[in-house]
Amino acid sequence: MYAVFWFIDQAIGLYVWALIIAAVFSILVSFNIVDTRNRFVWAIGDFLYKITEPALRPIRNFLPNLGGIDISPMILILLLYAFRIFLWTTLWPLVAG
Repeated sequence: MYAVFWFIDQAIGLYVWALIIAAVFSILVSFNIVDTRNRFVWAIGDFLYKITEPALRPIRNFLPNLGGIDISPMILILLLYAFRIFLWTTLWPLVAG
């Protein structure tokens, strides 16, 4: 059972890194540092968008309009870390006995 909890924990960690990379990529695109007309760059951006947007969209719909600032990745990262803490401090002792 430990392996399942470890796998969930690692998947959450990878998703947090994907959120951070997507946020940095978005900033680089908005300041025209990377060019999305390049097919490889566009593919990376599309992949990051497809894996992060389904989790970020409900948070963005809930948040008020803050102008050009998007804090939804930070909120999702905090929620994911809270779930990791809950996983190991509450669920793991219940399962492990």
